[in-house]
Amino acid sequence: MRIELDFMAVLSQWPLLAIGVAWTLGLTAISSVLGVFMGMGFAWARASGPTWLRWVVGAYVELIRNTPFIVQLFFIFFGLPAAGFKLSPETASVLAMVINLSAYATEIIRAGVEATPRGQIEAAESLALNRVQIYTRVVLPPALKKVWPAMVSQIIIVMLGSAVCGQISTQELSYAANLIQGRNFRAFEAFIIATVIYLVLSVAVRKLLNWAGPRFLFGR
Repeated sequence: MRIELDFMAVLSQWPLLAIGVAWTLGLTAISSVLGVFMGMGFAWARASGPTWLRWVVGAYVELIRNTPFIVQLFFIFFGLPAAGFKLSPETASVLAMVINLSAYATEIIRAGVEATPRGQIEAAESLALNRVQIYTRVVLPPALKKVWPAMVSQIIIVMLGSAVCGQISTQELSYAANLIQGRNFRAFEAFIIATVIYLVLSVAVRKLLNWAGPRFLFGR
């Protein structure tokens, strides 16, 4: 059986692909910022918070890390309306990605926080810094520096996981590829091109985050 490939039939639909790429990057950017900041707070809660807060955050982390992302997404988009909370596909996608990333970011950052030398914290206490100042100025910057490669990898995983959001009609890249192949029946070519785009995005985002992290989060 001879297969004739026609990539131009897919590439001619480049506006749809461009919209998909834009949505994928947008979802990733928003969820990364919110998810990492939530992870910073939750990491403090798990490492130094009161006992009841540690249990609450620990239960949240374990629940999210041990359930599939698509189940979390479907629960938010299809389940919450039953409780009176109806969300758009885009809002549901962002919320699901933020919740998912924050749970993983919590444990990644907590590993860095717990690796902070005790003497460093005692020195900060001797300078009369309060707990918030010690965490944000003394503990968190070196902790982020230690775990940043793992955090970047997790952000990439979340970006690739955004492909699932097409199942609820969020117009990200996989949704665009599926829409194109539904029009011209060039599924093989459409998803090869989508795969290449995801690969390029992953490499580009990883390089960007590895460049930006040392400069804007914890210094060189």
